[in-house]
Amino acid sequence: MEIRACAPASLDAQVLMAELSAALTAITGASGTASFAPDEAGVLFVVARADDGALLGCGAVRPLQAGVGEIKRMYARPGTAGVGAALLRHLEAQGYGELWLETRSVNTRALAFYRKHGYAVMENYGRYIGRDDAVCLRKVL
Repeated sequence: MEIRACAPASLDAQVLMAELSAALTAITGASGTASFAPDEAGVLFVVARADDGALLGCGAVRPLQAGVGEIKRMYARPGTAGVGAALLRHLEAQGYGELWLETRSVNTRALAFYRKHGYAVMENYGRYIGRDDAVCLRKVL
């Protein structure tokens, strides 16, 4: 597997983010696209590929505040064991002191994934303050 930076506007990125949006809509009723601006300064978007070039998943990190990044658009195609963890490790290695993220409380699979990888629930931040359906998590790196 190879993980590389990729332009969010590329066809590969668009394919993966469309799959993610469909999956999130099925789980939460919302696609999650409103909370990600791919052209925002400092965004790193990455794509994971199999050795044969097949798309496996994607993820992004963006600066939130000094030393803090926010994980966005994390997705691993079904049946690609280990891809999500590899993407997360790659994003964690980008030099931030902490990473924050938000997922919906009904997305129990995502919550379990992030907790397994050392993320703990924190108070909701930013646009998620006051939203009972949002769960914010953080990890000190």
